[in-house]
Amino acid sequence: MNMPKTVRTYSSALGEADCAAGTFRYDAATRRLDWSDELYALHGYSRGEIVPTLELLFSHKHPDDRERCQDIFAAACASGGYFCSYHRLIDARLREHRVLTAGEALMESGTLVAVDGFIIDLTSTLHWETERASREAVEGATGTRSTIEQAKGILMGALRIGSDASFHLLATYSQHTNIKVASTATDLVQLANSPHQHALLDTFIEELRRPSGVPTDRDSVPGR
Repeated sequence: MNMPKTVRTYSSALGEADCAAGTFRYDAATRRLDWSDELYALHGYSRGEIVPTLELLFSHKHPDDRERCQDIFAAACASGGYFCSYHRLIDARLREHRVLTAGEALMESGTLVAVDGFIIDLTSTLHWETERASREAVEGATGTRSTIEQAKGILMGALRIGSDASFHLLATYSQHTNIKVASTATDLVQLANSPHQHALLDTFIEELRRPSGVPTDRDSVPGR
Protein backbone atom coordinates (compact mmCIF):
# COMPACT_ATOMS: atom_id res chain seq x y z
CA MET A 1 0.00 0.00 0.00
CA ASN A 2 1.47 3.32 -1.05
CA MET A 3 0.74 5.56 1.94
CA PRO A 4 1.87 9.19 2.27
CA LYS A 5 5.18 9.63 4.05
CA THR A 6 3.60 11.19 7.16
CA VAL A 7 1.17 8.31 7.62
CA ARG A 8 3.98 5.78 7.07
CA THR A 9 6.08 7.55 9.70
CA TYR A 10 3.31 7.48 12.30
CA SER A 11 2.48 3.87 11.49
CA SER A 12 6.12 2.78 11.81
CA ALA A 13 6.58 4.62 15.08
CA LEU A 14 3.46 3.08 16.56
CA GLY A 15 4.45 -0.33 15.30
CA GLU A 16 7.74 0.00 17.15
CA ALA A 17 5.71 0.46 20.33
CA ASP A 18 4.88 -3.27 20.12
CA CYS A 19 1.19 -2.67 19.42
CA ALA A 20 -0.92 -4.44 16.81
CA ALA A 21 -1.46 -2.06 13.90
CA GLY A 22 -2.87 -2.35 10.39
CA THR A 23 -3.19 -0.01 7.41
CA PHE A 24 -6.01 0.77 5.01
CA ARG A 25 -6.60 2.65 1.77
CA TYR A 26 -9.92 3.87 0.43
CA ASP A 27 -10.14 4.69 -3.29
CA ALA A 28 -12.82 7.34 -3.73
CA ALA A 29 -13.34 6.70 -7.46
CA THR A 30 -13.95 2.97 -7.15
CA ARG A 31 -15.13 3.04 -3.52
CA ARG A 32 -12.74 0.16 -2.93
CA LEU A 33 -11.35 -0.32 0.55
CA ASP A 34 -8.11 -2.27 0.97
CA TRP A 35 -6.92 -3.64 4.30
CA SER A 36 -3.53 -4.98 5.31
CA ASP A 37 -3.39 -8.50 6.74
CA GLU A 38 -2.98 -6.99 10.21
CA LEU A 39 -6.22 -5.05 9.86
CA TYR A 40 -8.11 -8.17 8.85
CA ALA A 41 -6.77 -9.85 11.99
CA LEU A 42 -7.68 -6.88 14.18
CA HIS A 43 -11.29 -7.14 13.00
CA GLY A 44 -11.32 -10.89 13.58
CA TYR A 45 -11.01 -12.02 9.96
CA SER A 46 -8.43 -13.45 7.61
CA ARG A 47 -7.82 -12.20 4.08
CA GLY A 48 -10.35 -13.67 1.63
CA GLU A 49 -12.95 -14.31 4.32
CA ILE A 50 -14.78 -11.01 3.72
CA VAL A 51 -14.61 -8.04 1.36
CA PRO A 52 -13.84 -4.88 3.32
CA THR A 53 -16.16 -1.93 2.73
CA LEU A 54 -16.78 1.34 4.52
CA GLU A 55 -20.06 -0.06 5.75
CA LEU A 56 -18.28 -3.07 7.26
CA LEU A 57 -15.58 -0.85 8.73
CA PHE A 58 -18.08 1.32 10.57
CA SER A 59 -20.24 -1.64 11.60
CA HIS A 60 -17.33 -2.77 13.77
CA LYS A 61 -17.17 0.53 15.64
CA HIS A 62 -18.72 0.45 19.09
CA PRO A 63 -22.34 1.66 18.80
CA ASP A 64 -21.63 4.57 21.15
CA ASP A 65 -18.62 5.65 19.06
CA ARG A 66 -19.87 4.88 15.55
CA GLU A 67 -21.56 8.19 14.72
CA ARG A 68 -18.59 10.22 15.93
CA CYS A 69 -16.20 8.12 13.83
CA GLN A 70 -18.39 8.53 10.76
CA ASP A 71 -18.54 12.29 11.26
CA ILE A 72 -14.75 12.56 11.58
CA PHE A 73 -14.20 10.48 8.46
CA ALA A 74 -16.84 12.40 6.48
CA ALA A 75 -15.33 15.75 7.48
CA ALA A 76 -11.90 14.61 6.31
CA CYS A 77 -13.32 13.37 3.01
CA ALA A 78 -15.07 16.70 2.47
CA SER A 79 -12.11 18.99 3.17
CA GLY A 80 -9.03 16.79 2.97
CA GLY A 81 -6.15 16.63 5.40
CA TYR A 82 -5.36 14.56 8.43
CA PHE A 83 -7.81 13.04 10.89
CA CYS A 84 -7.57 11.04 14.06
CA SER A 85 -9.98 9.39 16.48
CA TYR A 86 -9.73 7.25 19.58
CA HIS A 87 -12.59 4.79 19.90
CA ARG A 88 -13.69 1.23 20.59
CA LEU A 89 -13.78 -1.52 17.99
CA ILE A 90 -15.80 -4.74 18.27
CA ASP A 91 -14.25 -7.59 16.30
CA ALA A 92 -16.01 -10.55 14.68
CA ARG A 93 -15.71 -12.50 17.94
CA LEU A 94 -17.38 -9.66 19.86
CA ARG A 95 -14.16 -8.73 21.64
CA GLU A 96 -13.73 -5.05 22.42
CA HIS A 97 -10.54 -3.25 21.41
CA ARG A 98 -9.41 0.28 22.29
CA VAL A 99 -8.00 1.66 19.06
CA LEU A 100 -6.58 4.79 17.51
CA THR A 101 -7.50 5.48 13.88
CA ALA A 102 -5.51 8.07 11.97
CA GLY A 103 -5.02 8.92 8.35
CA GLU A 104 -4.99 11.48 5.55
CA ALA A 105 -7.66 12.32 2.99
CA LEU A 106 -5.98 13.18 -0.32
CA MET A 107 -7.62 15.80 -2.54
CA GLU A 108 -7.03 16.95 -6.11
CA SER A 109 -8.71 20.13 -7.32
CA GLY A 110 -11.13 19.94 -4.41
CA THR A 111 -12.10 16.34 -5.14
CA LEU A 112 -11.39 13.42 -2.85
CA VAL A 113 -8.97 10.95 -4.42
CA ALA A 114 -8.17 8.52 -1.62
CA VAL A 115 -7.91 8.07 2.10
CA ASP A 116 -4.82 6.41 3.55
CA GLY A 117 -4.52 5.52 7.18
CA PHE A 118 -3.92 3.02 9.92
CA ILE A 119 -5.62 1.59 12.98
CA ILE A 120 -3.55 0.68 16.03
CA ASP A 121 -4.83 -1.55 18.82
CA LEU A 122 -3.97 0.01 22.19
CA THR A 123 -5.92 -2.50 24.27
CA SER A 124 -2.98 -4.48 25.67
CA THR A 125 -0.94 -1.33 26.27
CA LEU A 126 -3.77 0.35 28.16
CA HIS A 127 -4.44 -2.83 30.12
CA TRP A 128 -0.77 -3.06 31.10
CA GLU A 129 -0.67 0.60 32.10
CA THR A 130 -3.84 0.18 34.18
CA GLU A 131 -2.45 -2.90 35.90
CA ARG A 132 0.83 -1.15 36.62
CA ALA A 133 -0.92 1.94 37.99
CA SER A 134 -3.15 -0.24 40.16
CA ARG A 135 -0.18 -2.24 41.40
CA GLU A 136 1.79 0.89 42.22
CA ALA A 137 -1.23 2.36 44.00
CA VAL A 138 -1.63 -0.77 46.11
CA GLU A 139 2.08 -0.88 46.87
CA GLY A 140 2.04 2.80 47.74
CA ALA A 141 -1.00 2.38 49.97
CA THR A 142 0.60 -0.61 51.70
CA GLY A 143 3.79 1.32 52.27
CA THR A 144 1.87 4.31 53.59
CA ARG A 145 -0.14 2.17 56.01
CA SER A 146 3.04 0.55 57.27
CA THR A 147 4.68 3.92 57.92
CA ILE A 148 1.60 5.26 59.71
CA GLU A 149 1.46 2.14 61.90
CA GLN A 150 5.12 2.64 62.80
CA ALA A 151 4.46 6.27 63.67
CA LYS A 152 1.50 5.28 65.82
CA GLY A 153 3.68 2.77 67.65
CA ILE A 154 6.29 5.45 68.35
CA LEU A 155 3.65 7.78 69.78
CA MET A 156 2.05 4.98 71.80
CA GLY A 157 5.39 4.14 73.40
CA ALA A 158 6.53 7.72 73.94
CA LEU A 159 3.25 9.09 75.26
CA ARG A 160 1.73 5.94 76.76
CA ILE A 161 -1.46 6.31 74.75
CA GLY A 162 -3.58 3.94 72.73
CA SER A 163 -3.70 3.30 68.99
CA ASP A 164 -6.73 5.50 68.35
CA ALA A 165 -5.30 8.40 70.33
CA SER A 166 -1.99 8.19 68.49
CA PHE A 167 -3.71 8.33 65.12
CA HIS A 168 -5.82 11.23 66.38
CA LEU A 169 -2.58 13.11 67.08
CA LEU A 170 -1.40 12.58 63.52
CA ALA A 171 -4.76 13.41 61.95
CA THR A 172 -5.31 16.55 64.01
CA TYR A 173 -1.82 17.80 63.24
CA SER A 174 -2.51 17.18 59.55
CA GLN A 175 -5.71 19.23 59.69
CA HIS A 176 -3.97 22.15 61.37
CA THR A 177 -0.94 22.21 59.10
CA ASN A 178 -2.34 20.88 55.79
CA ILE A 179 0.47 18.33 55.82
CA LYS A 180 -0.60 14.81 54.88
CA VAL A 181 -0.72 12.24 57.66
CA ALA A 182 1.61 9.99 55.67
CA SER A 183 4.20 12.77 55.37
CA THR A 184 4.09 13.51 59.09
CA ALA A 185 4.34 9.80 59.88
CA THR A 186 7.36 9.46 57.58
CA ASP A 187 9.12 12.38 59.28
CA LEU A 188 8.39 10.92 62.71
CA VAL A 189 9.70 7.47 61.77
CA GLN A 190 12.87 8.95 60.26
CA LEU A 191 13.58 10.93 63.43
CA ALA A 192 12.95 7.88 65.61
CA ASN A 193 15.35 5.83 63.50
CA SER A 194 18.13 8.42 63.83
CA PRO A 195 20.25 7.79 66.96
CA HIS A 196 21.37 11.42 67.10
CA GLN A 197 17.93 13.02 66.86
CA HIS A 198 16.32 12.04 70.16
CA ALA A 199 15.97 15.63 71.36
CA LEU A 200 14.49 16.68 68.04
CA LEU A 201 12.16 13.69 68.18
CA ASP A 202 10.87 14.80 71.58
CA THR A 203 10.33 18.31 70.27
CA PHE A 204 8.48 16.99 67.22
CA ILE A 205 6.22 14.82 69.38
CA GLU A 206 5.41 17.84 71.56
CA GLU A 207 4.57 19.75 68.39
CA LEU A 208 2.18 16.97 67.37
CA ARG A 209 0.47 17.09 70.75
CA ARG A 210 -0.10 20.86 70.78
CA PRO A 211 -3.15 21.16 68.46
CA SER A 212 -4.75 17.88 69.49
CA GLY A 213 -5.47 18.36 73.16
CA VAL A 214 -5.10 14.62 73.69
CA PRO A 215 -4.35 13.91 77.38
CA THR A 216 -1.42 11.56 77.93
CA ASP A 217 0.34 9.86 80.82
CA ARG A 218 3.52 11.57 79.71
CA ASP A 219 2.45 14.77 81.46
CA SER A 220 2.76 13.04 84.82
CA VAL A 221 6.12 11.39 84.14
CA PRO A 222 8.87 13.00 86.31
CA GLY A 223 11.25 15.13 84.37
CA ARG A 224 8.71 15.80 81.57
